[in-house]
Amino acid sequence: METLSKIIARTGASRVRKGLSQGLGLLRQHLWVWPLLAAAMMAVAGLTIRHSVEMAAQEEMKAGLLALLKSNVEALKIWSETEQAQAVAAASEPEVRRAASELARLASSNAGDFNALAQSSAQEELRTALRPILSRKHFAGYVLVNKDVVVLSADRPELVGQQRTTNYDLMTHTLERGSIVTPPFPTALLLRDSDGQMRAGQPTMFALAVVRDLTGDVVGALGLRIKPNEDFVRILQIGQPGETGETYAFDSKGLMLSESRFTKDLIRLGLISDQGAGRSQLAVELRDPGVDLTKGRHPTKPRSEQPLTLMAASATSGKDGVNVEGYRDYRGVPVVGAWTWLKDHDLGIATEKDVAEAYRSLYILRRAFWGMFGLLAASSMVILLFTLTTARLHKAAQHAVLEAKELGQYQLEEKLGEGGMGVVYRGRHRMLRRPTAIKLLHPDKTTDDTIARFEREVQLTCQLNHPNTIAIYDYGRTPEGIFYYAMEFLSGINLDTLVVRYGPQPESRVIYILRQVCGSLAEAHEICLVHRDIKPANIVLSSRGGESDVAKVLDFGLVKAIDSKKESSLTSAGAVIGTPLYMSPEAVESPERVDGRSDIYSLAAVGYFLLTGTPPFEGKSVIEICMHHSRTPPQKPSERLRRPVSTDLEAVLLKGLAKNPHDRFQSAREFADALAACVSAADWNSRKADFWWQSITVGVKSSVSSATTGINEAQTVVLAALSGDGTT
Repeated sequence: METLSKIIARTGASRVRKGLSQGLGLLRQHLWVWPLLAAAMMAVAGLTIRHSVEMAAQEEMKAGLLALLKSNVEALKIWSETEQAQAVAAASEPEVRRAASELARLASSNAGDFNALAQSSAQEELRTALRPILSRKHFAGYVLVNKDVVVLSADRPELVGQQRTTNYDLMTHTLERGSIVTPPFPTALLLRDSDGQMRAGQPTMFALAVVRDLTGDVVGALGLRIKPNEDFVRILQIGQPGETGETYAFDSKGLMLSESRFTKDLIRLGLISDQGAGRSQLAVELRDPGVDLTKGRHPTKPRSEQPLTLMAASATSGKDGVNVEGYRDYRGVPVVGAWTWLKDHDLGIATEKDVAEAYRSLYILRRAFWGMFGLLAASSMVILLFTLTTARLHKAAQHAVLEAKELGQYQLEEKLGEGGMGVVYRGRHRMLRRPTAIKLLHPDKTTDDTIARFEREVQLTCQLNHPNTIAIYDYGRTPEGIFYYAMEFLSGINLDTLVVRYGPQPESRVIYILRQVCGSLAEAHEICLVHRDIKPANIVLSSRGGESDVAKVLDFGLVKAIDSKKESSLTSAGAVIGTPLYMSPEAVESPERVDGRSDIYSLAAVGYFLLTGTPPFEGKSVIEICMHHSRTPPQKPSERLRRPVSTDLEAVLLKGLAKNPHDRFQSAREFADALAACVSAADWNSRKADFWWQSITVGVKSSVSSATTGINEAQTVVLAALSGDGTT
């Protein structure tokens, strides 16, 4: 099975090489393919570059957003720590602690009666102690609450005695941490807005710190009121890059705690009211409308049913993140952004920027790329159309030549056959009027490779002058690009058709034919040429110069120059060359190392076929036949025929079919001498040959119209394997 594996591997490799060769041939022949390949390569390169640029732009955008977010968060933390420090300092003042202790005692001893608390002198003491702090540190007011969140004192006297239950969590956090700065929240008190009008629900903040009495026990918490718009919002508004960038804060429910940069747009879109101050702070929920509201589109769900934006949903779940691919913000505008959740401050911070502005330069580059690619594609299409039109006109001119049956100095008369690569016509030279067989490359299958094979066949065959080798008269190319060569016109029958029609041949005639072929091969072998495709279809019997049964060897298209490397580009190394039924073992196993003894094996196989009517080996597949040639001893002709055969001829044929080349005849002349020495060699002569040809003249003439070259059928002009390369 080792040989079988080698054959299969070699066949597979041959197919790969053949495919590559055909691909390169296609590129050389069809120049229009190059612009398309260039366009494809440009597209791939452009897409790769664009992807790299986009990735770099996204990484740069990610880094910029995170840096801006971090700077805003750090600024907010510093401000918050400063405000907490002010509250702690105020709560640590001795006067504040004494007044707070007294107010806490009064509230505890007069449960439910807050008149005494409101009229206590400690109220004035506390106001006096806090007045310089409030005026110096831009605080808008104060409030003092006990541990039950009952107001002990405030800059608004009417608040004394009220219990602020809604702020219990803030008090709890203050007691836990010692001091905090609250997120903005709407106050229930009437406060002046930016227009100077007294309104409820205005945003407010407090810096809260624990107050202790002189013994160190917690009395309650002191809160200094902060105006959010003066510091908190201003800090976040500093980091607003470009025309659409903004940084804002939001709470755990997705409510915006700072002021939006797009307040006017939000009023126009109906997301906030234009009444009063028209603020977006504490008025905008970070919900995804599903559409871009700024383009006049309408969401399918009411605002209350819309989900939080991708950013808000992530941040309120406690996750930090960054997104540079794009997502919709609370306006439905595609944005890129980075966000973080500040657990200690119970709020989130986000920095966002519209995608259109963030990648403006990238979009310009993308449009430029597609524009250039479009021009390249258009140019490729123009070149493609031009080359196709030119090729079509060229092919039309070639076909017109064939239809007119004019080929240079030759007049074409009748198509004799057509194969995979070439066509053969019977024709006449205009001046010499000599019947000629003209082989030409099919116009639709002309490639650099086929032209090289065509030229090689002519050049090698022209070196042979033996009378039993077909003669080449001429070679050329028409102005329309049709390659052709002219050879002697053979009117006869090939050996394959001879046996198919008339059965096994007499021993003497077999010897007569084989000796002539040996003469042709001897000349070729002497100049180091190996035919490599000796088979019945490549040997024609005809009448020449008054002689009958003149054998002519055809198709030197696969001939190999021994020790020459010139054909390596035309016939792939390792390819199985020849016709499997008549192929030598070494041609199967090592086709690159065949010599003249391989032709002797093939000729012995042809003699076996002539004598028995069947080839030495047959099989259901090429591999099976090749394996028989490599391993199976041939059956004796007498056993195949089941009748006696001259022992000398049988011995000669079996020696020619020896598996080892060293066991065969070492030259064609040695083979011819052995055939001549057979007893029956003299039994066939010109008289018998003339009689045989006269007896079949009618049958031969009747087969002229059905002659073909692609298959082994009856032929009168046999130019075997006109266009095949014989590669299996």
